[in-house]
Amino acid sequence: MRVIGVDPGTRYTGYGVIDVISGRIQHVCHGVISTKAKDDLWVRIHHIHKEIVRIVGETSPDELAIEKCFVSKNVSSALKLGHTRGAIIVGCMSAGLKVGEYAPTEIKSAVTGYGRAEKDQVAHMVQTLLTLPTRPASDAADALAAAICHTHGHNMRQRIASAR
Repeated sequence: MRVIGVDPGTRYTGYGVIDVISGRIQHVCHGVISTKAKDDLWVRIHHIHKEIVRIVGETSPDELAIEKCFVSKNVSSALKLGHTRGAIIVGCMSAGLKVGEYAPTEIKSAVTGYGRAEKDQVAHMVQTLLTLPTRPASDAADALAAAICHTHGHNMRQRIASAR
């Protein structure tokens, strides 16, 4: 199984692709899609959508793991993030990917064992789990963490299905 994890953002969207082979995770690629802050929102969302579609086309993942929206005080930011998530999800579903979405605390807990871990801790654990030579940028690390979190759930779903 191949999973693309995405940490959506209107300015920086992290992505990371991993393979699960015989229950073990292996790094495929990761990176950050950057947009220009001065561009209109719809221009940034379109750029993110095009890049996700390109990456999905190049890497052929089976499933998408995406971080859920977190709404704190700024509702406007949450709405913009929701638009971005929608463009990412539509791009992936158009390619036939199954979608799993996870809360930030769930992703952090899956990778570090602590749902309120700092970004640096997440990046360190992602580097360790995937035996990467260098620590990925925080947005890419968060995306890889989402993909890792998804594989934990996938493994559990497989165990439950085989027990039936």
